[in-house]
Amino acid sequence: MNIPPGAAIFAWAGRVVVRPTMRCGKVTIPNFITLLRFFLVPAIVYAILVDEMAWALAGFLIAGISDGIDGFIARQFNQRSELGAYLDPIADKLLLVSVFVVLGLMGELPLWLVIAAVSRDLLIVGAVVLSSIVGTPVEMKPLFVSKANTAMQIVLAAVVLFELAIGDGFGALRTWLVWLSGGLTAASAAAYLVAWIRHMNGYGESDNPAL
Repeated sequence: MNIPPGAAIFAWAGRVVVRPTMRCGKVTIPNFITLLRFFLVPAIVYAILVDEMAWALAGFLIAGISDGIDGFIARQFNQRSELGAYLDPIADKLLLVSVFVVLGLMGELPLWLVIAAVSRDLLIVGAVVLSSIVGTPVEMKPLFVSKANTAMQIVLAAVVLFELAIGDGFGALRTWLVWLSGGLTAASAAAYLVAWIRHMNGYGESDNPAL
């Protein structure tokens, strides 16, 4: 499948999506909501660093809710835009990666998990860019394992922030979530890598693989 001229290629929560060119030059309501998430990222990070975990948790939950709201408005009221196609995934990934990195540096998440999660995203983006450079662009679509991995990372971050906010833990729950997140991160990275290698070797040229 050829990528149409002007198509937007971007990564969000471990998935790389190609969208047709949308109308530009107009800042929509979903765009403003997405911009709110950009401003929430430094506020959440700051709240974590100064040990205001209740505020950090509240900001994280608001960001998650706003993500669903702007997507709903864009779909239901035909307010999709090219600007939003870029801003939305960047805001989502910036939030999740920032929280993971800070929690990792604080020792609340294992560094191996943080490194694995960030490396996976870089691997996906690098594969798409390289494919385009060598003239074999690939349309990458989210796999079930990728969606599960993203959901697990969000739940893990929320649970850690909640534990820190109330000053108590859920026993072994965090440990289980860490290992599940690590396993899904590795599984989704492997799935994307295998599909990309098959594409680059010429398999399924008539129909891009669902990466």
